[in-house]
Amino acid sequence: MDEEEGRWFLGVDWGSAEHWARLAAAGGGGRLGPRRFAHGGEGLAALADWALAASGVRPEEIWVAIEVPHGPVVESLIERGSRVFSINPKQADRFRDRFSPAGAKDDSRDAEVLADALRTDPRAFREIRPTPALIVELREWSRMHDELVAEHGRAASQLREQLWRYYPQALELAGRDAGADWFLELLTLAPTPEKAQRLRKDAVQRLIRRHRLRRIDAAGVIDTLRAQPLTVAPGAVEAASAHVGLLAGRLGLINRQKRQVRVRLDQLLEACQQDDTWGQGEAQRDVTVLRSLPGVGRTVLATLLAEAFEPLQRRDYHALRCLGGVAPVTRRSGKTILVLQRRAANQRLANALYHWARVAAQRDPVCKAKYAALRGSGHAHARALRSIADRLLGVACAMLQAQITFDPNHARDTRHAA
Repeated sequence: MDEEEGRWFLGVDWGSAEHWARLAAAGGGGRLGPRRFAHGGEGLAALADWALAASGVRPEEIWVAIEVPHGPVVESLIERGSRVFSINPKQADRFRDRFSPAGAKDDSRDAEVLADALRTDPRAFREIRPTPALIVELREWSRMHDELVAEHGRAASQLREQLWRYYPQALELAGRDAGADWFLELLTLAPTPEKAQRLRKDAVQRLIRRHRLRRIDAAGVIDTLRAQPLTVAPGAVEAASAHVGLLAGRLGLINRQKRQVRVRLDQLLEACQQDDTWGQGEAQRDVTVLRSLPGVGRTVLATLLAEAFEPLQRRDYHALRCLGGVAPVTRRSGKTILVLQRRAANQRLANALYHWARVAAQRDPVCKAKYAALRGSGHAHARALRSIADRLLGVACAMLQAQITFDPNHARDTRHAA
């Protein structure tokens, strides 16, 4: 029997409580299902057992089509030896029109659509490779860091709003970060204008020394807090200061957790640098190569490895620029040509590329000159940074391919295909 003719295609429409599955043989001759399996250890084991028993082939001859590229369904099927392929939900929606032009949709039909699409159009799918345990852990800690940063921003904005109600002079001291530890401690010492009148200079001096602050002094802090207070309605100060105390406690916890996450990220990146996954023999480790690039710090490096592990391993520049949203989308029809920003991208990776390019444009002479040229030709700030990120990805792939660290003199002559 021909190898391709003996292949079976398993479409899985995953859900939170149950998963629908259908089997289709190569050539469309045999179709089995639909079958429904509960989410859990027994249900996922039953799904793999049913696919093997019904098809009668080896696990590697079962190709699985699924929309979500991660999670326990994917991991359990890969563990059983099947090859798993993912597809963008928007593409899957287009394949659904072949079965129901009227737009009808149900879970069992979606499983059939996925199996048939993988059978007829495998080029539209991306095979999911097993991810090293170190990268799985790094990805989770990196995402936790992003969640904490977003939560810190929300809570700090709420704190600013409450202080604006009754204590605007305190905001003059806060600067950009109203959630900084030193400012939260200051609010504990003087949560209201009334208590600021009794604030002692030596207490403020100890706070400044403890947090190693240089832009402010004790006398200036006290003078600012003792400025003429707002006249507010009775009870407003008590209500707003109680809310400030709650937010300050929450921000203090977030700050502690952020420090813990950053320490763990540094440990994981160091482990990645020493792990045999990164390079061959005496070759440079990928982490060392990426770390040498201008603008790459802890957060950007962790996000690159966590969100773009596979294309980085393949040194796939075109996949990286699409995944990161820096590759433009061209729409051409007749005499009309539109070049638009790519929206279908990994948003976490796109944010990391934005900040990578922003810092590189400040510190690397080549990136700074390119940014100035783009801005001079009329491009917006974000558009210019996307072009810089596009160039940096090309440089990174070339460096990873050659296993060399960044050389600013050599980078001036580096060119890559757009």
